[in-house]
Amino acid sequence: MPGNRQFLGHPLGLTVLFLTEMWEMFSFFGMRALLVYYMTMRLDLAQDHASLIYGGYAALVYLTPIPGGFIADRWLGKRRAVLLGASIMALGHFMMAAETLFYPALITIAVGNGFFLPCLASQIEGLYAKHDPRSKGAYNIYYVGVNLGAFLAPLVCGLLGEVYGWHWGFAAAGFGMLISLVIYVAGLRHLPAEVTPAVRETPATTDAVTVRARLGFLLGIAAIVVIFRGAYEQVGNTVALWADVGVDRQVTSGWSIPMAWFQALDPLVVFAATPLLVARWSRLAKRGIDTPSLLKMAFGATVVALSYLLLAGIAGWTGSQGVHAHWGWLVGWFVLMTLGELYILPVGLGLFGHLAPEGWRATCIALWFFAGFFGNLLAGALGTLWSRLSQPIFFAVIGAVALCSAAMLFGAGLRAQRAQR
Repeated sequence: MPGNRQFLGHPLGLTVLFLTEMWEMFSFFGMRALLVYYMTMRLDLAQDHASLIYGGYAALVYLTPIPGGFIADRWLGKRRAVLLGASIMALGHFMMAAETLFYPALITIAVGNGFFLPCLASQIEGLYAKHDPRSKGAYNIYYVGVNLGAFLAPLVCGLLGEVYGWHWGFAAAGFGMLISLVIYVAGLRHLPAEVTPAVRETPATTDAVTVRARLGFLLGIAAIVVIFRGAYEQVGNTVALWADVGVDRQVTSGWSIPMAWFQALDPLVVFAATPLLVARWSRLAKRGIDTPSLLKMAFGATVVALSYLLLAGIAGWTGSQGVHAHWGWLVGWFVLMTLGELYILPVGLGLFGHLAPEGWRATCIALWFFAGFFGNLLAGALGTLWSRLSQPIFFAVIGAVALCSAAMLFGAGLRAQRAQR
């Protein structure tokens, strides 16, 4: 265990991880906020082609944590993996400044992310003693860091990219990654010490059976989350395109809201609503009411589904009237969708962290992110329907996909409850 220094009632190491992830997310979402626009407006790629590239890149970002997390657990160690991954990612972001390096840059960022992503979040559990009640809320706090960086990214990188040139936005993302690396190095003394992977004992046979059972259960949940992400990941893809072609972004006669700024709404709502949700869950827990994680996740997926169905209704009404939707509707959609997100993404991350067998934590966290691999492939494929379907029907299809995942999570939650009785 690291030292006893605390900040806001939590170990100081959580602040280090929070800030490290915040700046990494600044770089990641800063680049992502520009990616579709850059491909369609600068590289002159067709929308369906750009959607497949976007989905393929996002999928690769969630595939590489599987080998990265396994390598860290078995040989490299979490600390070295984070340092290596952050350095590689910074290089990839700076490579984005050159159009000829576009595809190599995407691959470089994804490879670095594979070492960074699972090995940072998997250090949270080591900050707390076993059964410390603060550990559950730690994942929600960490998720705020994720979204604070994601909130700042479109405002800074998006503005630089749209107004001053795409390469300025990509360079800003690169500097964000460097800041993340510096913070992590400066705060290493506050993070949990780790056992050298090479000297870990081989688990007993009974432990091996437990490990397989846990991994099998988590793999099943990850498979369901794939379906959810197929809907959720439209935020930076087709929803971003709708903000361009279907929304009236004009605020005054001389100023319209930049397209990329809407991408900041999701993390802004996360930042504002998380303390309220954590406080509410803590009050309920003190009264003996603790909703199982899978049922929370099912509720969240249902809310996301309803948000897309609402978007379908808005697109249908404005289309029939021959007008663009007021930007306030898009703001309202982001609020509703993000409230649903808070019940599934940080909750799922915490579930995988808590259930991870010792010595397999980075691998299990990687398994959670691995759902994003197939989820983004699905999202990219679904995104190609944008050019073939009307906007209302497209958003209704996405809502149905999210609703399907909600039903499966609810069923898995009920089965898990019966198995514990």
